[in-house]
Amino acid sequence: MSGNHYKGHEVSCCIKYFIFGFNILFWLLGMALVGIGLWAWSEKGVLSNLSSITDLGGLDPVWLFMVVGGVMFILGFAGCIGALRENTFLLKFFSVFLGIIFFLELTTGVLAFVFKDWIKDQLNLFINNNIRAYRDDIDLQNLIDFTQEYWECCGAFGADDWNLNIYFNCTDANPSREKCGVPFSCCTKDPAEDVINTQCGYDIRAKPDSEQKDYINVKGCVPQFEKWLQDNLTLVAGIFIGVALLQIFGICLAQNLVSDIEAVRASCFFT
Repeated sequence: MSGNHYKGHEVSCCIKYFIFGFNILFWLLGMALVGIGLWAWSEKGVLSNLSSITDLGGLDPVWLFMVVGGVMFILGFAGCIGALRENTFLLKFFSVFLGIIFFLELTTGVLAFVFKDWIKDQLNLFINNNIRAYRDDIDLQNLIDFTQEYWECCGAFGADDWNLNIYFNCTDANPSREKCGVPFSCCTKDPAEDVINTQCGYDIRAKPDSEQKDYINVKGCVPQFEKWLQDNLTLVAGIFIGVALLQIFGICLAQNLVSDIEAVRASCFFT
């Protein structure tokens, strides 16, 4: 009878190795992102001067790699080792950690919908802070250029936001050749040009507003981002729902595996 009782409780191999296989990929990807982040910091000399991590006035894009990679590494490790070793502590940690991330995502989405104006103000402040630090970090510079090119925008709400940068402002005391200009990523693209003209934004804001639109994108990145969200609302909502369902599915699988492991242990204890 005890043998039959034991056979009634078994750990599902399908669930166990599905969680293991999925999380080992997650773990390796997280490790790769952290490695890329450390390499980028090494190339910029940050690792030899750790105080410079906080010196940048804007966002260092490397932080995105480090934070996302770190979270993926921790989650992947807990899920992978927890499933392989049938460690209930790691599996419960995996479930709780994933649940916290899901709750934070849900809370962020609700708050962003309820406090849209505040979010817009914070986005404006965030972009302007990064405009000030545009020349201070090559990764930040590339990120801003990519954003302005992709959304065909310039500044947070317009090209005049570049007055916040010491190299592009129009003050008489500015000795920079880029005075009263904008980065090349603000310029409208000429399909006939094979080589990017990095000086296309020089002196452009010294021209009348009516002429500027012939050379640069005059719309700000905040309204362009809003327009992009409205145009791609279905896609964005689909991605968020898909990620949420994957997280819920992962939590359910981990909890199912924990229940199986505990049931087997209990049956062994009472046998």
